[in-house]
Amino acid sequence: MIAKKHEHIEGDILVVCDKEHLGKVFEEEKISFTVSEKFFGGEKISEAQLKKLLKEYQSVNLFGNKCVEIAEKEGLITQSSIIKICGVKHAQIYQI
Repeated sequence: MIAKKHEHIEGDILVVCDKEHLGKVFEEEKISFTVSEKFFGGEKISEAQLKKLLKEYQSVNLFGNKCVEIAEKEGLITQSSIIKICGVKHAQIYQI
């Protein structure tokens, strides 16, 4: 998995993707989702590192079956908050 922090005035955002999706474009019906190097390209992380990071951020953007399933197992998202684009899971977490 690849993770990157984006600094924002209202709080930092963590973006994570499964490494095999980095640099690819997924198109399905009216959806076009680009897993760009600029936005998602960061550091390689392990499952344990992702679990730790998920607890540190209030805003998280996830793309990939592996990283989304980890967030789901951690109880941070449910099936109803997951969408699939070309069969790949995508979810966003906002903790208030």
